[in-house]
Amino acid sequence: MASASPQKNALSYSSLSLVREAMGPGQRLRRHIPPALFLLALVALLLAAARPLAVITLPSQDQTIMLAMDVSGSMRATDVEPDRLTAAQNAAKAFIAELPRHVRVGIVAFAGSAQLAQLPTQSREDLVKAIDSFQLQRGTATGNGIMLSLATIFPDAGIDISALGGRQAMRAQPIDEIGKQDPAKSFTPVAPGSYNSAAIIMLTDGQRTTGVDPLEAAKWAADRGVRVYTVGVGTVQGETIGFEGWSMRVRLDEETLKAVATRTNAEYFHAATAADLKKVYETLSSRLTVEKKETEISALLALAGAALALLAAALSVWWYGRVM
Repeated sequence: MASASPQKNALSYSSLSLVREAMGPGQRLRRHIPPALFLLALVALLLAAARPLAVITLPSQDQTIMLAMDVSGSMRATDVEPDRLTAAQNAAKAFIAELPRHVRVGIVAFAGSAQLAQLPTQSREDLVKAIDSFQLQRGTATGNGIMLSLATIFPDAGIDISALGGRQAMRAQPIDEIGKQDPAKSFTPVAPGSYNSAAIIMLTDGQRTTGVDPLEAAKWAADRGVRVYTVGVGTVQGETIGFEGWSMRVRLDEETLKAVATRTNAEYFHAATAADLKKVYETLSSRLTVEKKETEISALLALAGAALALLAAALSVWWYGRVM
């Protein structure tokens, strides 16, 4: 007696178009995903072979900020409430409080001469004491403020600190009297703004009346790659103030402040109110506590390429039981 062998059920289609319709759009799209991922993997690996570079932003690890602050008599003007000096002190203290603890801050106070109020330190208490101890004086030597800040950053730069303070500073001074490069030490100027370990913030409300030309001081800073951010305090129109029987009109020298910032590849900020001054320091805090570095990203691209290739192979095996 013959036994019937089992037969598999099979469906026949008269046209491939019917097969495509039966697969549906999702199935048709799935067929292209593994090859597309594999193609992207090849592109990533080819880019990695070219060893590309990218500029990335990282927190600064070794940063010194010099605050050069104007303490001339014009800072008693009240067009910035409660007065220019108090507003500047409050904004500076708030700025210091928000900085990362590893950032060192030094303070230079300048009027007719420049004095180092505080060596660069991480002690916020010492910095606050130095700011609170400001005493108003006559004269405005903006250039001396920059030069003393540079001398603090670069002790071996050949800057005569004694010439920046005291009676001899109470006159216009050529830069050659202040800065004399030691012939035994070679110096090669660098690109402006290229020195990422230190920066200067100069806050002032008036024009230079004595001391070193601030544009010549800015050139010294630019040659050493140090940025000098300038902050102008007060109204552009200025204000007439009186003190001990004399009166004077004080106004911003924005043209010079902008030129100093431009020459050193930095920025100029204008603060007409106490709120403006606070915003300026907040902006500077976010910019000065990070640094940009050029780094090779070939390893990242190679890793991405390998991951895409593995994903393409895994999907192909899962869906079709084979590697593409």
